[in-house]
This record gives sequence, C-alpha cells and structure tokens, in this order.
Amino acid sequence: MFTGIITGVGRITDVRALGQELGHGVQLRIQAPPGYLDDVGLGDSIAINGACMTVTTLDAAASGFTVDVSAESLARTAALDRSGAVNLEKALRAADRLGGHIVSGHVDGVGRVLRLEPVGESWHFEVAAPRALAKYLAYKGSITVNGVSLTVNQVRDSADDCRVDINLIPHTVEHTALGGLRAGDAVNLEIDLIARYVERMLSIDPSAARSTPSNPEAHA
Repeated sequence: MFTGIITGVGRITDVRALGQELGHGVQLRIQAPPGYLDDVGLGDSIAINGACMTVTTLDAAASGFTVDVSAESLARTAALDRSGAVNLEKALRAADRLGGHIVSGHVDGVGRVLRLEPVGESWHFEVAAPRALAKYLAYKGSITVNGVSLTVNQVRDSADDCRVDINLIPHTVEHTALGGLRAGDAVNLEIDLIARYVERMLSIDPSAARSTPSNPEAHA
C-alpha cells in the first residue's frame, strides 16, 4: 500500500528480457537517489511510476536495485520497458503519515498527456483517461498519475475518453518525474480505492446477494 507521495526520482538504466517468447517479461535495473535504499530489503515493495514492484536484487551501497516485470504488467502499464526517469515510492508503514490518499500500486489504465504548461506560478496538467475509468473520476476527487497522488480540478466526458484537468504546484513538478512529460506521452493511472468499492457495492442486487447460499457445497 502507498500514499502517492513520491519519495524519490530514480532512473531505469537497463532493461533486460527475461526470455525470448512473448510471454516473458523484463528485468529493470533502477538507479535510486543516494541513500534511498538504506532501509530497503530484498522482497520489499517499491512503486515505480505507480506500479507496485518487488525488489529482486539490491545493492544499497550503490543505490541500485532490480525488479522483474511480467508480460501482463508490461501490457497494462506505460514506460516500464525503456530507460528514463521514474517516480519512486516505498511501501507505506503503519506509523507513516498518509499525506496523499490510499494507493494500491495497481494500475487501472493507461492515459495520455494532452497538456502540461505553466499558468501563473502553477502548471496546467491535462490527461485523457480511458472512457471506462470515467465513472470513477470526480471533481475534487483523487487520481494517481505515474504514482503521484493528485486532485482532480475538472472532469469532461466525451464519447472516446474522459478529460481530467489538474493543477500542479511547482514543488510537484520539481520533485517528481512529471515535469519531464510531454503532450502525447502515456501515463499510468490508478483510480481512488474508495470509488472502486463504491462502484462494486452499487452494482450488486441486494436481493440476489441474500438468496445466495453461504455455503454452496452444503447444498450440492
């Protein structure tokens, strides 16, 4: 579990195929900021551009680690198959501050950057989200973009997608990899966890749920 508050900007320095077939994923070698891995161990979870990954090898002294990314994860995320800057967040601990919102590290869809431009002292960030995610996005609600917890300022639906407008303060641009995005870039999106459960609860017919045997095997 994560908060969407980025704790470091790293860089994918090497991408190595784990096999020759399409069903194989890749191993990423990531360079973290100095000292970032001092409290990290093998098997720990680190969100990389919003996707929860497991540390498979670790060289804390050199601030480097690797993760294995499955073919399924590659198919459902963006920019985890190439070198470049990435947002990093270590898994939430029970005593940590929940500064952003509850983030699972499971990418719900890939969006597209439409605009990132300065407006006054801030930045106007516009993203096109897949139409299937539109029902989870709301004014003043939360969305995670490449692992960063952000507040939705405006939502505009169309037949093809859902346009989300976000205001980025200078601190966010300077201390995450979002500042390096350009129009047309693909980004990893995660919807708010609460919205996911609300949608599920509203989709269930209570009468049908009551009629379902609590132990189906006992009635076989």
